[in-house]
Amino acid sequence: MKIKELHHHFLSSSGISTDTRTIELGNLFFALKGPNFDANAFAEKALENGAKLAIIDDPKHLVDGDNRYVLVEDGLKTLQALATYHRDQFQIPVIGLTGSNGKTTSKELINVVLSTQYKTLATKGNLNNHIGVPLTLLCMEMETEIAIIEMGANKQGDIAELSGIAKPTHGFITNIGKAHLEGMGGFEGVLKTKTELFQFLKETGGNVFINTLQSIFSNMLKRFEDPILFPEPGSFCEVKFEGADPFVSFSLPGINLQFTSQLIGAYNFDNIAAAIAIGKYFGIAPETAAKAIIGYIPSNMRSQVLEKRSNLILLDAYNANPSSMAAALQTFGTMKQRKKSMVVLGDMLELGDQAEKEHAQIGEILAHLQIDKVCLTGNLIQAALKNIPNALYFPDPFSLRNWLQDSKLEDYQILIKGSRGMKLEGLVDFI
Repeated sequence: MKIKELHHHFLSSSGISTDTRTIELGNLFFALKGPNFDANAFAEKALENGAKLAIIDDPKHLVDGDNRYVLVEDGLKTLQALATYHRDQFQIPVIGLTGSNGKTTSKELINVVLSTQYKTLATKGNLNNHIGVPLTLLCMEMETEIAIIEMGANKQGDIAELSGIAKPTHGFITNIGKAHLEGMGGFEGVLKTKTELFQFLKETGGNVFINTLQSIFSNMLKRFEDPILFPEPGSFCEVKFEGADPFVSFSLPGINLQFTSQLIGAYNFDNIAAAIAIGKYFGIAPETAAKAIIGYIPSNMRSQVLEKRSNLILLDAYNANPSSMAAALQTFGTMKQRKKSMVVLGDMLELGDQAEKEHAQIGEILAHLQIDKVCLTGNLIQAALKNIPNALYFPDPFSLRNWLQDSKLEDYQILIKGSRGMKLEGLVDFI
């Protein structure tokens, strides 16, 4: 079956499913394969549960005479090709978004701003990989006016591949930091991978938004004839940082008013400024954008502010890498929201042979901060103890949980941060 014909079936379907447990009547089921699973074996189950078609790439699961099975060479590549074909039906702005830190927060803020005037589509959660991007594109409806597509990467070439699928017309890179060093081949590999988005836009005549506060992008300015710059004076969109204790405050030129967001940490100013600049480019007044931003409340363990008894908890446990960990600690070190302070840090994963060095450097940062209690948990984070020998160490979150429960902390400001695999959000209930 050709992609055009498959797309015709898609338009009359109720959407795409890759999981028989959540399939809905009339879905197209794509049998995808991974290192530890092969969904071809569940094609029959998908049809029993109401799928309209089952797209498979293993002929042994075909049922003779049943035209509800569609055999393709590669299920994933077919899903991606269908998504690109669907995207090609829309002559609308598609904003590609990537970076080492802040992708999801930036995406949410951009969406909050643009949705004040447009019918938008934005990546749900962090569905930003080779499967999530196609699934997002296939959610584009005839009413969609702007799409915001988040792109993540684990290795070099990933962003180039995703750009080829999504075909962005505009692009924004939040920053370049130390994330996924193991798969990227070090920091230079991260830089090369993230800038694959800008390379795609250069080749296709697209537009780029560049944060002039990020010095690493200075060389990229020369590649584009008319980059959209922010937030410094004289740029396309000026936004001024006013402070962060703990919430980010900012101001706009010509408006005698300071706006205070519900986002913590000075590092979130860049995400705010980007959303205002992108909104302005698409005709949304900066003041309107600012008002939309201050109404945004972060969730999903990304810079969430919680209160437990007399304690203020900053839960930033969705993920962590050396860049985001350093930024979070520096910001936390300046906060004076409670009498005492404590940090709870877990391992930063996917750092390869740089893991020991990067965890030790986190210890160096902590050694220069005035933190009353430091709790470390995990195997890799032990390297930080070289620089902060007085820290409390727990081999796993379970043993830390017991200590927290017994400690009965009062009047602390507490930062909780670690990689997703550490699942440190489970500690909150025991503070």
